[in-house]
Amino acid sequence: MKIVISSDEYCELIETIRLECKNYGHSSVYIGPNQNQTGFDWPDITAKAANLVQTGEADEAIVLCFTGTGASIAANKMKGIRCALCVDAETARGARLWNHANVLALSIRLTTSNLVGEILRSWFTTQISNDEWNKRQIVTLDKLESAE
Repeated sequence: MKIVISSDEYCELIETIRLECKNYGHSSVYIGPNQNQTGFDWPDITAKAANLVQTGEADEAIVLCFTGTGASIAANKMKGIRCALCVDAETARGARLWNHANVLALSIRLTTSNLVGEILRSWFTTQISNDEWNKRQIVTLDKLESAE
């Protein structure tokens, strides 16, 4: 899979995430500031990453901001994106299994290198559920997204 990673500020966690992606056999591209850059807005940088998922240029995205909340809100404004803010491995597992999440939001403030390894292990190894009950939930989500 191709994973796009975005952040409004540079942090060492980005390199850890890229390494984890590689360890699971995925390629990654980073969108955001380098070490000495500032002035990136989280809604804009997140939208760029989510757009790559929308257009099929990336399979999934991992979006970061200080709390992770802003990035998750911005991503979820975009059609076809199901972004989950995950603070632990079990939440990541549930986001994949039941919610068919295609974008993972992380908090720069809370997520350590060890924790991100646990979260990504769950994210990359959990298959989506295709049982009838779960399919109905996803159909309902799609209808909600289409409602105006």
